[in-house]
Formats: sequence, structure tokens, C-alpha cells
Amino acid sequence: MKNTFGNEVTVTLFGESHGPAIGCVIDGLPSGFRIDEEQLKQDMDKRRAVGAISTGRHEADEVQFLSGVKDGVTEGTPLAILIANTNVRSKDYSSLENLARPGHADYTAEMRYHGFQDTRGGGHFSGRLTAPIVAAGSILRQMLAGHGILIATHIASLHGIEDDSFSEGSLKEQMELLNGRAFAVLNESTGEKMQQEIRKAAESLDSVGGILETVVLGMEAGIGEPEFCSAESDLSAAMFSIPAVKGVEFGEGFRFAELYGSQANDAFEIREGKVVTKTNHNGGINGGITNGMPIRFRTVIKPTPSIARKQETVNFRTMENTEIEIHGRHDPAIIHRARAVVDAMTAITLADMLASAHGRQWLKGEE
Repeated sequence: MKNTFGNEVTVTLFGESHGPAIGCVIDGLPSGFRIDEEQLKQDMDKRRAVGAISTGRHEADEVQFLSGVKDGVTEGTPLAILIANTNVRSKDYSSLENLARPGHADYTAEMRYHGFQDTRGGGHFSGRLTAPIVAAGSILRQMLAGHGILIATHIASLHGIEDDSFSEGSLKEQMELLNGRAFAVLNESTGEKMQQEIRKAAESLDSVGGILETVVLGMEAGIGEPEFCSAESDLSAAMFSIPAVKGVEFGEGFRFAELYGSQANDAFEIREGKVVTKTNHNGGINGGITNGMPIRFRTVIKPTPSIARKQETVNFRTMENTEIEIHGRHDPAIIHRARAVVDAMTAITLADMLASAHGRQWLKGEE
């Protein structure tokens, strides 16, 4: 079972949704970096369930450092994070035992672990495991910010409702705006329509998905590998490690299929003594290596599979066809919470790539 991500900077996950706690171990951090714990809390809050558009399972998500930190400063040794599960309700899952919930990993987990897996709340497959990812990502994102590397994600669309697009001329201002908003949209009136759509789905015992768009500003040129550890393949692997992600595209992505080469190519020019491209159709990456332009990619988040509507399924122990209705506390949409996880996995991936290029201690930045 592979629960470790990264090469130079690694993050190892542990725990289950209804176990006593979840957490992670970050290895490869530099020594001497002071963690902004207020920023860490703000990032954790972006993932937490709040209000009617999220699950009724409200967890405090308080981050406890078990090792690797002294007086708020990294020691350079493995940093262990623990987050307690304080609001579990396992009885909601007693009627679902041995049933394959459509869209979930119940059947595949049964095939992989032969009945020994913890199925309560999805066990190790639960989105609950994204909480320690956000904690790890927050710390690494703070390190990247010290080098002028900024990350922001917005809900580009939700069930057909589209937000405004990023503007190359005002990216930094838009990114700062998004990082200060609980519901990550550029157009607040569009955001209200999206939230109404989520409430509508909940009332009809259904769920919705959408597309997240991420931008990275300040990434230097020359990071990545031309083949198997390209910037795109590493970021894609990171995104697909997030539950509910079913697609990733960079730059124009699948729209490239509609373009001529003359439309798809990004012309180069010298601007203020730097090599830049006039457009950014390729999303800041050429040949698997960053070119210094903003990295831009989109991530598809599928509708939450736990819905209270009657669905056809099977009992994989008795090998009988049956029906299922999933009740309990579930999100009618997770896209607004997944935004924090995408930001975190982006930070983890870029920190690992930069540590591979410059060494781990480089992440600490200047004194």
C-alpha cells in the first residue's frame, strides 16, 4: 500500500475516517523555518465543513505537532502531524455493511484487502484524509511564498455555472482575493448562484461537481524532467491522489484539439530583460519543464457519490442484487472544500521538485 508521496520532500498519510485520529509525517523539511500557525489554521478552515452546503460532520481539525517542531520552528527531522476525529457516527454505516456504494471504493477495497479494511465512513479512502494533506501543504506553501511562489484556486464552474476567468494582467490581485474567500470564486454573484445550486441538489437528495482552476505565479523556469517526472506528470499524479478528482488538463487542455498550431503556439519575446511568452496556452510548461510563465491547470471534481436516492447495487458477500439508500451526514458538493486540497497538493509537489533541483535547505529561504 503506497501512502507516501514525493521524492526529496515526502508526505506519508495514516488513519481512517472513524478511527481515533488521522495524520501525516513530512520528511525532508529544512531546519530553522518558523511555521505561521495562524496561516495554518486559515488554510485548515478552508477545507472544513461549514454551513448547509457541506456535510453535517463538523470537526475542529486542530493540528497537533508530535515531532519535528520546537517553539514553532522546524527541526529538519520528520515532522509528525496528528488531527483527532472527534465527531464520528459509525452507526450510520451499519446498514451498508457488505454493500457496494455506487461511486465509492467499497467493492474495489474488498477486492484489494479481502474484508479486513475499515469501511466506516469510507475508512482510509475517505475525504477525511485530506485534512492532514492540507496541513502539510500549508507548511510547504508558506516556504514557497518566501521565494515569491504563490498558489491560488477558484471554482471555474459548478454544474454548468461558470465563474469569471483568471486575467493575466491582474493575476496577483485575483489570487490574493481568492485566498481570502471562504467560497473561492472571482465573481461573488456567480458564487451565490453556485451555492444555490448546491442547496438545490441537497434538497433533491442529489449532489453536484465541477471544475477547479489553479494558477501558480512566480515559478522559475527550468524545473521538471523531460519524460517520467515532468512538471505535468508530477502535478497530475498529485491531483489524482485527491478523492473525487477524475480529470486534469494544463493550459488549453482538451481545447487544443480544436486549434491550429498557429493558434496553440506561445510566441516568445524579451520583456524587461527576461524571456517570456506573449500568450500562455501551454500553461507555463514546455517539454515537461517550467518556462517561467504562470502554471495553469484545471481539475475535474465529480459529484459526491453519497446520495440519499435509491440506487441499484450488490451485496458482494452474498452475491445478490439489491438496492441502497445512503443516509447520514454527507456533502451535496465537495468542490468548494477540495480547493484547499488542490492548493496543498500543488504546494507539496512544487516543493518536492524545487528541493530536488536546489536541495532541501533552499526551501527555508533567506534569513
